[in-house]
Amino acid sequence: MVHKCSRLALLSVLFICVPIAHAQTPLNAQQRVEASLQDEPFYQQVLKASALMPADTTDTNLGCEIRGGAPVPEYATATQSQLNQPDWESRIRADWDFFKGTEENTRLLVIDYRMQESQLAYRYLANRQSQNQLYEPWSTSKVMAITAAISAARAQGVGAQSLAGGVVPVADLITSIHTYTPFGGADGNSNAIATYLVNAAGRDYITGLFQGNWLKLNDARIGLRGGYYVEIFNPGAPFWSDPVSGKKAAMPVLTANTADPGYRSYRCDACALTGNKPMTTLAQAEWLKRLAVHGRDNVSPHPNLTPSDVRTLFYGMGHSDAKSEHGGMIAGISRLIPHAISRALGGNEDNAKVLLDELNQGKWRIFQKLGWGPSGTRGMSEVAMLAHVCLPGVQGGREFTLAAQAAVEGDAEIRVNDAAKKIQTLLTSGMHALLNQPVARQ
Repeated sequence: MVHKCSRLALLSVLFICVPIAHAQTPLNAQQRVEASLQDEPFYQQVLKASALMPADTTDTNLGCEIRGGAPVPEYATATQSQLNQPDWESRIRADWDFFKGTEENTRLLVIDYRMQESQLAYRYLANRQSQNQLYEPWSTSKVMAITAAISAARAQGVGAQSLAGGVVPVADLITSIHTYTPFGGADGNSNAIATYLVNAAGRDYITGLFQGNWLKLNDARIGLRGGYYVEIFNPGAPFWSDPVSGKKAAMPVLTANTADPGYRSYRCDACALTGNKPMTTLAQAEWLKRLAVHGRDNVSPHPNLTPSDVRTLFYGMGHSDAKSEHGGMIAGISRLIPHAISRALGGNEDNAKVLLDELNQGKWRIFQKLGWGPSGTRGMSEVAMLAHVCLPGVQGGREFTLAAQAAVEGDAEIRVNDAAKKIQTLLTSGMHALLNQPVARQ
């Protein structure tokens, strides 16, 4: 506290010191949540805890060895479902009420993998017919922002292992988005970095990837037309450069989100209560699933990305942090999923890493992105999760992609902690059902 001292006219020898209150920058939404929940053990030790890492991270594969055998009716290949054609949602093998007994205001969708005659096959599982319910994805949608930005650069001949502004490794930016901490050349401002990537890719382009340019979703409402912060990360120059070839890709640095013609305000005329980046569990999980099988399933690959681009997203390949072997989605914060899987496999929260290492020879993988916040618009507090999981030592090898969301009434910051506990219950019961119920015939 700084004090201003003034001399009284009648008492020249007396000084009175009056404290001056300096104006402070208002806290953003994330900072308000942090301030409210700094003493909440579950929030600190589970929701925003650093990732548990596998004992063996030598391989940087996108998938893992999984069970297989003769075709069974519960699963269909991408060719059978024609995933590269419109209306694929009506052709996939699905059970939209697979996860029983879940609470209201919860959404869980799992895409479960299996090998059938040397091809990947999938079944889609959800709770409460929630697969097409719109919600705000919060920061889980940053995976879409990253993907689209890399795609826009790759279309110009520059990939993910490049330098934003010719200075900052894109892999550092990706990792900082997932960890919410400084990493290499990235400053840890996840929202500002992600907003830069959205602006660089363009919202029309990102939304087009949900629609006819890649996913070909039936629901035209789904897209990404917002941002994450008024502050925008600036790498110093409007391009990405390949450090090997020297080639550059034009990547705009906007001074305001509104400079993008595709931007829409949160409550735009066409925006419902879910805001300007409405998504569904099916849309989010399918996006990540197609990235996870890139190079393994060639029916619906991303139009621009290469496997090395996806590995940069998943592992942070090309990062500059000498203290870290990997970054990217494998470093994404939260222990919700490993705790849920550990419970499903007979363990608990305390021995989750030990159990996963023992069952999978240290080769398990969890790539994840978490998002959360209170919504005054909806009067709710919400947590969302997007993840891809490989368990090569469990039941002959299990691999799946999931999207989940849980909400509780009340938009006070403290209620985020209750939403976090609710999504933990959802994931724990979901993993138990997925990994313990009788499934496809062998």
